[in-house]
Amino acid sequence: MMEIKLTTSEIRAILQGCQYTLQLVGSSKDYRRLQSSEYFSTSNDVVLNDAFNVLGEIVNAIDAVQQATQQ
Repeated sequence: MMEIKLTTSEIRAILQGCQYTLQLVGSSKDYRRLQSSEYFSTSNDVVLNDAFNVLGEIVNAIDAVQQATQQ
C-alpha cells in the first residue's frame, strides 16, 4: 500500500470535515427517524454523535501535540 503524505493541517481539516458531515447527517429528519427506531441497534450502543465527539477529541489531541512541540 502506498503511503499517503498529508500535512498536520490537512489531517486536521479532513477530520473537521468529517465532523461537519456527521453533523449534517445527524441533523437530517430521516436519520433521526432511523436512529429513534426500536430496530436501530449497534454492537456497543454507539450513536452518530459518539463518532462526532471522538473526532473532536482527536482534533484536540492534535492541537495539544502542536502546542507542546512548538514551545
